[in-house]
Amino acid sequence: MNPLDRLEPLIAPPPVSWWPPAPGWWLLVALLPLLAWLLWRRRTRLPRRQTKAAAPELDPLRQAALDELARLRRPYDEPAGPWLQQLNELLKRLCRSHYPNDPCHTLSGRAWLAFLDTRCPAAGLTRWMVLVEGAYRPQCRLDDKAVDGLYQAVEIWIRKHHV
Repeated sequence: MNPLDRLEPLIAPPPVSWWPPAPGWWLLVALLPLLAWLLWRRRTRLPRRQTKAAAPELDPLRQAALDELARLRRPYDEPAGPWLQQLNELLKRLCRSHYPNDPCHTLSGRAWLAFLDTRCPAAGLTRWMVLVEGAYRPQCRLDDKAVDGLYQAVEIWIRKHHV
């Protein structure tokens, strides 16, 4: 006789039912709705992401100057003298408002450009001598690249000059 024949047959374990779940599952079931509610609440409270980075707020005087600058018609393929005069006038009015104790609006030529450059070196207006000379030449013409460069330099000056 074989010794294995004397062993009793295996007893099958009782079937495991899915109910009732273990105590840890009860805790999870209780926390899931709470977690969903917290995520929803956080999502609704967060500010919406903007596609563009928010620009810093400008004071009303600078904003008005930028608006006026945008309204000026750029002199593509036409004499630039009147446009240059308008740019100078705009800058001088802005300087008169921001620097009331400084007679900067009476400056002209290189002194005027040097003053502008001391207030905002990033604009680099000293290299635009045409800004002060071109207004006195009736048929002063600028190429498109120069017009756009000067416009951009004036815009930078208006945005970034320190008071």
